[in-house]
Amino acid sequence: MSDTTRDSAPAAADGGLPVESTPQPLPAHPTARGAFGVSGSGDTSGFGGLVARVANPATLPAGTPRPFGGFFDGVVDRLDALVEGAVEKVVVDRGELTVFVRRERLLGVVAALRDDPDLRFEMCLGVSGVHYPDETGRELHAVYPMLSLTHNRRLRLEVAVPDADPHLPSIVSVYPSNNWHERETWDFFGLVFDGHPALTRIEMPDDWPGHPQRKDYPLGGIPVEYKGATIPPPDERRTYR
Repeated sequence: MSDTTRDSAPAAADGGLPVESTPQPLPAHPTARGAFGVSGSGDTSGFGGLVARVANPATLPAGTPRPFGGFFDGVVDRLDALVEGAVEKVVVDRGELTVFVRRERLLGVVAALRDDPDLRFEMCLGVSGVHYPDETGRELHAVYPMLSLTHNRRLRLEVAVPDADPHLPSIVSVYPSNNWHERETWDFFGLVFDGHPALTRIEMPDDWPGHPQRKDYPLGGIPVEYKGATIPPPDERRTYR
């Protein structure tokens, strides 16, 4: 990011993160009213008064313009300084900060978030998958909620990868508790976490075809695939080494 964009908050006297600025009002997202064809009065379902966003902020290419407000600018600037070229875009929505990072910089980013005294996000609260089939070249997203116990702050990391190459680094070496979460995200969405110690299914059977939380997976009419299944004796089950 250029120096001309880094004017959202004055620098701290001790050389740490900038002093937190007042959050700025964000431009309104386009919205649509009603759902399922409901319009006018007499709607007892409530769907006629529903106001829904037309665009998901996470899929908008430009992200949120500066200043972000609060501690957000300082955190993004610090990450930029520690891991050059890592930040792809920033989205501030509903008072929450989401930092999109490039997958090849993910391990450096999470190490910086954990270890840098000005950041100190000691906890990663897992990883979730999201599938946007219409976002060409960025169909699969991995989302990491982060918590700083030291500074009482939260942010969200997000990494987008193409369906044709769904690989990204495992962060288990930095946050070991993500072991099970990465397995679940692989199981349900097909995101491949390279370097994971045992990336196998955790909810579905080993031979289950497909990843059932993707939007291209059938919503109904799926045959019962457990019928006739057997459980092998303990000495014949898979082991992890």
